[in-house]
Amino acid sequence: MRIHYLQHVPFEDLANIEEWAKSRDNDLSRTLLFEDEELPQMHDFDWLIIMGGPMNIYEHGKYPWLVKEKEFISRSLADDKIVLGICLGAQLMADVLGGRVHRNEQREIGWFPVGLTSAGKSSRIFGVLPEEFVAFHWHGDTFEIPPGAKRTAESLGCRNQAFEMGKAVGLQFHLESSLDSIDHLIHNCGDELTEGRYVQKPEELLTEMNRFPEARRLMDAFLDNMQSCLK
Repeated sequence: MRIHYLQHVPFEDLANIEEWAKSRDNDLSRTLLFEDEELPQMHDFDWLIIMGGPMNIYEHGKYPWLVKEKEFISRSLADDKIVLGICLGAQLMADVLGGRVHRNEQREIGWFPVGLTSAGKSSRIFGVLPEEFVAFHWHGDTFEIPPGAKRTAESLGCRNQAFEMGKAVGLQFHLESSLDSIDHLIHNCGDELTEGRYVQKPEELLTEMNRFPEARRLMDAFLDNMQSCLK
């Protein structure tokens, strides 16, 4: 399968998704939006992955490429592509699909449990995940579930953790995170690690070494299931 991904900043790439994609013999291509690279044509890819980033989806003046990115996401959805958005990527998808994006009541940064909703448990895509699992989080904003989409996951710190609608899947949480990718976030966005009920300290983010293999296992299973169900 031909997978294309959108990257918003140098320090938030595919992380462990890259190894998964290559191990399954998928073709990978990318657009570095912060370098103002050209977006592909619709016939050039089958699956679009939209990564995270520290910007807000409405910062069009500071990041003018957000406008064309949203238009591209809208076209990809209309063209019936598989579309997976992670964190900022999910917020961009929600916005395009009519779901409001706004500040979450709590900033959520660290390793925290995520639970499947009843819709998630019965979903052919999300049903491959346990009813509750620990994922990595780094966000201050959240999305409302777009009209017609199913709310498939939640956490104590953020009610809307995931949604699905047809071939579109949005995840507020991260299963793709690696030790390096979290270290890069700390170095580039460490000012966001303020005191909060759902904000862990830098040493907590990196020392829970047992979290990484399990998150990777869940990510692989989830992406395998997406590919099987939606191709």
